[in-house]
Amino acid sequence: MKTITSRILVIATTIVLVAACGQVMITGRKQMLLFSQGEITSLSNQAYTEIMGQSKLSSNTRHVRMVREVGQNITSAVERYVKANGFESSLEGMEWKFDVVESDQVNAFCLPNGNIVFYEGIMPITSTPDLVAVVMGHEIAHALAKHGNERMSQEVLVGAVGQAISAYIGTEDQKKQAIFQVAFGLGSQLGVMLPYSRKHEYEADRLGLIIMAMAGYDINVAPGFWEKMSAGKSGAPMEFFSTHPSDANRIKNIMAVLPEAAKYAPAK
Repeated sequence: MKTITSRILVIATTIVLVAACGQVMITGRKQMLLFSQGEITSLSNQAYTEIMGQSKLSSNTRHVRMVREVGQNITSAVERYVKANGFESSLEGMEWKFDVVESDQVNAFCLPNGNIVFYEGIMPITSTPDLVAVVMGHEIAHALAKHGNERMSQEVLVGAVGQAISAYIGTEDQKKQAIFQVAFGLGSQLGVMLPYSRKHEYEADRLGLIIMAMAGYDINVAPGFWEKMSAGKSGAPMEFFSTHPSDANRIKNIMAVLPEAAKYAPAK
């Protein structure tokens, strides 16, 4: 048993050492990415098909038009920036889609392949293009920063080591799909993204404001948006026990990032 455990640890260490080391655009943070973009894209495509198969597209043309216009503006600005600054790898595997679905959930998400879904429940809070851009920028930032791949890689190393390593070094797509389901909170609550780590959330807030500014949206509405989100909650868990930052800390950090993000706004 000890020998088997030692072998697993050796394999795990080897994987870590040879794994692709990524670097998040703009923030420069180093990250470990065990999965290829092709694997991530394939799993994301499957998840999108399954989610949308159980969802009904919104018939509210105003909401749909606003979400798509903001999404197209932000992604166009991001693409111009990454191509001009050598961050093209951040766009690998992205196929931008912008959907609004009927649901009372106050939620939105972006899969690692660039497929973005807003729930109708969040639209009363995101009633203007600038407010939509706050959410859109944050969700797109998760995808650009490869947080999905990083989270799956963490699941591989922290979870059931033997099975997870088998899923990584083998060719069994079902095991990879299972890790994807865990990493994104799919399965029993399909379509509701499991919260990212606090580190990822803060990074997505920062990058989201920056790319929102790139597209010319008003970043100063962001603190007010999170205040509204906070006002709509009841019995929120303490930050220590939650993977999401507390609203107070999130707003504090967003306020600190505003001057940096403002530098990326188009010249007037």
